[in-house]
Amino acid sequence: MTNENEILVGKGASERYLLSAMANRHGLVAGATGTGKTVTLQTMAEGFSRMGVPTFLADVKGDLSGMSQPGGKNPKVAERVSQLKLANFSYAGYPVTFWDVYGTQGHPMRATVSEMGPLLLGRLLNLNDTQAGVLSLVFKVADDQGLLVLDLKDLRAMMQYIADTSGEIKTSYGNVSTASVGAIQRGLLALEQQGAAQIFGEPALNLDDMIQTDSSGRGMINILAADKLMQSPQMYATLLLWLLSELFERLPEVGDPEKPKLVFFFDEAHLLFDEAPKVLLDKIEQVVRLIRSKGVGVYFVTQNPLDVPEDVLGQLGNRVQHALRAFTPKDQKAVKSAAQTFRANPAVNVEEVITQLGVGEALVSFLDEKGTPTVVDRVWIVPPQSQIGPVLPEQRQKIVQSSVLFGHYEKAIDRESAYERLKARAGQAVQAAAAAPVERAPAHSAEEPVPAAPRAPRSRPPDSIAEVMMKSAVRAASSQVGRQLVRGVLGSLLGGTSRR
Repeated sequence: MTNENEILVGKGASERYLLSAMANRHGLVAGATGTGKTVTLQTMAEGFSRMGVPTFLADVKGDLSGMSQPGGKNPKVAERVSQLKLANFSYAGYPVTFWDVYGTQGHPMRATVSEMGPLLLGRLLNLNDTQAGVLSLVFKVADDQGLLVLDLKDLRAMMQYIADTSGEIKTSYGNVSTASVGAIQRGLLALEQQGAAQIFGEPALNLDDMIQTDSSGRGMINILAADKLMQSPQMYATLLLWLLSELFERLPEVGDPEKPKLVFFFDEAHLLFDEAPKVLLDKIEQVVRLIRSKGVGVYFVTQNPLDVPEDVLGQLGNRVQHALRAFTPKDQKAVKSAAQTFRANPAVNVEEVITQLGVGEALVSFLDEKGTPTVVDRVWIVPPQSQIGPVLPEQRQKIVQSSVLFGHYEKAIDRESAYERLKARAGQAVQAAAAAPVERAPAHSAEEPVPAAPRAPRSRPPDSIAEVMMKSAVRAASSQVGRQLVRGVLGSLLGGTSRR
């Protein structure tokens, strides 16, 4: 359909191409529900795959799995091919790797708690500034003591340890609020009830497993099953933001390559910015600004351009704008704002046309060879070569099981980390206490009067650090066992799924 350095995205008065050398300058795909954003996403991902560029897509509606199969059964696609006179169009399936946080529709995708870090976890737990400060302190103590915090039980054990030793660590780390510790613990419990425990642990995702090509040199299309994950919007947004930040941290600088190393599509992008604290918004803006030099293109997919903050929106050079509705004053503001972001074309009244676009029709402006936005044009989006809509569950499972990654991520690993180390320390403290000699009171002769018992009890000396650690670990262990028993009983009575 095109050469290896460009993707034909749409045809109108002229053909509109997304250039590989400008693909890492980021982009925006916007439009109201049902206007064709998903098909545009599919067409672009196929084009990147043909270039040999891997992509990442979150499948929030469950219908992107069809990219693994050739199309040909959709009469609307055939009609569009004929309408646009696409002479070299052919149906084709693409190499796909399926991922799933819950491990049912793809390879499990995990991150360690340490990799996620206190900033993202604080957002996930809805912590205020004081509580976020305590969480950062917990990470600092764990780092200083060489304690690995890999999963939620490690983090719970660290929280308990910090609470019990707060009096001894405050001189080095500052005061720890008991109320803040309690709020964090309650937040962790709520996360577990939402299934977040499956996100955290090992083996953690190796980014190299996403940046792959198949035997024909086509880029791998990584599809995250997000239909269930979307039931917890903050968990979804935090996971994708973690992926983006990991790419930023781990990939080397490459400047402006001839084609990207990876293209990252962030669907339902408004969830990333909703109610995010300023410190996090600043980090997102920084990552988006700098990650292009790592060869990563980021494309935000959302209903309304106003969902994306101006500092981020200004960095999105490649634009595909589907129809917007103008039913309310807010909608009208969005239409006007979207129209003003395009380079004007005398032949197109953007503010008027943007509400009249049909399904699969869009206003498009891409960066040219010099990095300058082209004038906006009204086009029909080129249909995808692969199947539109989901594959059957058995087809998906066959693809998962035939992947070279199958078997690596499927089995969780629970190696020695903070929970086990703190428990072992407590055991050593118990043994030390048992082995210590017991001081006995001196015997009294018959003539010597026995001292009278004191009228008021003496104050008990404070626990040593070893005793505090022992009690902390015992409490953590006993509460964990108790929770597991209660879950097991309630799960069987209420028909819940068994624990992994």
